[in-house]
Amino acid sequence: MMLGYRGVFSILLILVVTACSPVVQQARDERPTPVLNQTSLISFDGTKLPLKTWSTEGKPAAVILALHGINDYSNAYAFPASWWRGQGITTIAYDQRGYGETEQTGVWPGQELLVRDLATLVTAARVKYPDIPIYLLGESMGGAVVMTAVTTADFPEIDGIILSAPAVWGWQSLNVFYKTVLWTAAHTAPSVKLTGRGLGVQASDNISMLRNLGADPLFIKGTRIDALYGLVGIMDSAYQASEKIPVPALLLYGAKDELVPRASVEEVVARLPDGVDIVLYQEGWHMLMRDVQGPLVWQDIADWIKKRELPSGNKVAKLPLFPEEK
Repeated sequence: MMLGYRGVFSILLILVVTACSPVVQQARDERPTPVLNQTSLISFDGTKLPLKTWSTEGKPAAVILALHGINDYSNAYAFPASWWRGQGITTIAYDQRGYGETEQTGVWPGQELLVRDLATLVTAARVKYPDIPIYLLGESMGGAVVMTAVTTADFPEIDGIILSAPAVWGWQSLNVFYKTVLWTAAHTAPSVKLTGRGLGVQASDNISMLRNLGADPLFIKGTRIDALYGLVGIMDSAYQASEKIPVPALLLYGAKDELVPRASVEEVVARLPDGVDIVLYQEGWHMLMRDVQGPLVWQDIADWIKKRELPSGNKVAKLPLFPEEK
């Protein structure tokens, strides 16, 4: 039986009355001097963000500040960072708020805190590594944070950005039905967790790595609905920021990516400023740096940082990325 307007209105009224607000972390009241060491960053409000540092011997040619994707943590960069160390590049990867070994694991940190933490890290890294080029590297959600941060007023100066399969399918990519479902779920059952099991989505062709993630207690297996709601928000901010990101910039994407839709990537690529280098890996999946062909990506990143070269030969023009589909 179809509901009449009164029935629909009654249901909506019940939802509004029983609604909960999505939970978002709040900054502390403390304002200490930020401290960066080999294992942690004390951020602008005193929050401790664990991190891992892969330091070169002697003066590095560059420093990469690396941001992981949703549900992941700093260990996402263990393999490329160990290799980059041999190339004279120091890597610092930190657990973003709500992930890894931070407090309130699984609770969405909010866009403002994500951006302020990154700004704090850049400022502290500038002090620790004076006169060394500093690059930001973001994978998936980390890419969305980077894109949003570097286009924020008063963000500290960096020497370049690298976006690996950046998460850019925000609200503008969702139809009215999906928008309504996500908003309603985030405001009525924000703490319910979704695992993504049964969706048939594969993140990489490196099966042993995926199995290790499944057994890693620090990798979040169930995502709160309000965290997904927050993720869509920052992906939308990244999309809006795409036309203003500073160059030099490098965008990497895998033709077999099953998480970031091709259409969303092409929309963002069309908005990018001139001078952004784009690389398409035909055998690449979402976790490009941890795929079977990951070392190819590592080499491209290292050579792009040091020489603005891309030895894989996979650099493409801005559009079309997938001419066979046009």
